[in-house]
Amino acid sequence: MPLAIEDYALIGDCHTAALVGTNGSIDWLCLPRFDSASTFAGLLGSDDHGHWTVRPLGADRCTDRRYDGDSFTLVTRWVTESGEVEVIDVMPMAGRRADVIRRVRGIRGTVRVEEVLRIRFDYADAIPWVRQSRSERGRGPHDHALIAVAGPDSVVIRGPRLAADGFCHRAEFDVSAGETVDLVLTWFAAHKPPPPMPDVDAYLAETEAWWTRWAQHLDDNGPYAAAVRRSLLVLRALTHHDTAGIVAAPTTSLPESFGGDRNWDYRYVWLRDASLTLQALMLHGFATEAEQWRDWLLRAIAGDPADVQIMYGVAGERRLPEWEVPTLPGYRGSAPVRVGNGAYSQFQGDVFGEIMLALEQARLIGVGEDRVSWPLQIALLGHIEANLERDDHGIWEIRGTPRRFTQSRAMIWAAFECGIRAVREHGLPGPVERWERIRDELRAEIEQHGFDAERGSYVQYYGGTEVDASLLTLAQIGFVDAADPRMLGTVAAIEHDLLRDGLVLRYRVQSGVDGLQGDEHPFLACSFWLVQQYALSGRLGDARDLMDRLVGLANDVGLLSEEYDTEQQRHVGNTPQAFSHLALVRAADAIDRATKHLETGPLRLENPGAA
Repeated sequence: MPLAIEDYALIGDCHTAALVGTNGSIDWLCLPRFDSASTFAGLLGSDDHGHWTVRPLGADRCTDRRYDGDSFTLVTRWVTESGEVEVIDVMPMAGRRADVIRRVRGIRGTVRVEEVLRIRFDYADAIPWVRQSRSERGRGPHDHALIAVAGPDSVVIRGPRLAADGFCHRAEFDVSAGETVDLVLTWFAAHKPPPPMPDVDAYLAETEAWWTRWAQHLDDNGPYAAAVRRSLLVLRALTHHDTAGIVAAPTTSLPESFGGDRNWDYRYVWLRDASLTLQALMLHGFATEAEQWRDWLLRAIAGDPADVQIMYGVAGERRLPEWEVPTLPGYRGSAPVRVGNGAYSQFQGDVFGEIMLALEQARLIGVGEDRVSWPLQIALLGHIEANLERDDHGIWEIRGTPRRFTQSRAMIWAAFECGIRAVREHGLPGPVERWERIRDELRAEIEQHGFDAERGSYVQYYGGTEVDASLLTLAQIGFVDAADPRMLGTVAAIEHDLLRDGLVLRYRVQSGVDGLQGDEHPFLACSFWLVQQYALSGRLGDARDLMDRLVGLANDVGLLSEEYDTEQQRHVGNTPQAFSHLALVRAADAIDRATKHLETGPLRLENPGAA
């Protein structure tokens, strides 16, 4: 059985990522890309579905673990009766290959270490043909190689000699103080020869230097600096090095409700999530990432604006058909396991606002418009105008009846507001008078149909009476002031209807709006949105209290999943979740700004969309 979700740490090379458990087992790894078929999928079943375990013989949980500075080099410490060892897990940034390095380092005494390897390609559907191979390093006790092949995929595993044991391979070896034993797994295309053994020392050093360079501009100010720093690193780790596509999470089908079927594949690039991630990175000085992501966006949505999707593959792939994997039983029985995401064909109006806000932020930090980027934005606004009367599936990509979701309509308002500011304040060409008319009509429509005067609150969708946590973003985008009575009434309604043990649900699933069965847990990003709202409206003490609790929900290496089960006190959903981490960053920024403006009353946004 897989571990609790919070017991996993991430290692990655900005092309793909692995989850390493506190038991020393890599239970999830897709090679060579985030959305490739899995090589190890024990996370969504059992050891039989693929894993790679390295730990002291007889041990089942590490003593402690940490990341080495500003990197994703995971250092796991094991203390046994006979001694102490560290296992250093890293996916190197050097060499541009698909490598996983597991270095076992003796610290004290002598420790007997076991290695168990069970390779299952293609979501555990392909048992590979395995053969021993001569290592090019020499003939020492740890200079062996094993090659596994199935269909288009191959891996070579170098290190101590592995012996077959049923459908897995095992090895045992001793590590004494001062000794190191390197285990290296390398993926390669099956029709090619195995790549050479890497220079492990050089790869480790280059990887540390790469992450250190990237993180050198991060500041260490504020009470949440460490959490912000790790969150920004997570966002970078989920950004593909070559394409600049930002995946929502490196996993699929970790359940939103244990034992239920709310299991989705998050290994794709949501325009909303990527736009918000980009804004968080830009506000912390990462202009290069802004330009690279903008180029990804231009490539992905190039062509007819009518064909714009809410999500794409890592390289901009358009077809993401959803299917159920028969070979994986799901995380602790939560079936089905899904690959692909059928929501890619949905219409979600809010996405256009997020795109325009992100591109506006890029403009403000000095990323100049080129001959393609601004015409693209004009075309997007034209597409929105042509679809103003279209109902949508909303920010939560409901699989029920499309509606006029209030937050979606407000984000469309924000898209036109961004276009207007581009013309009025930056001198770019565009039909600004028409855009101003549409913007004003949208505001009047939202106030008439998206606000419940009797309750004093904005509502989830036109004609409804329910609230939705996404309404908290209305103040963030500048649609309404955070201290406006309408917004305060909305917050009061959300506090009354959507708080579960002090954390925020997305909406009441009992309303049936999403067309799905079962329950779900508080959504961490929504709880961070409430932190922002508290900070913006002058409730700084409440903001800090909730922020302290949320930051405390991160696991031992600072990672957050999508949701949190307050009753069982455990992480829920795909992990680590970009949405949760970017919301953490924005909440910390809001508290920092509110603290600086404490003596001047409630904070008002000078740059809507930046909160």
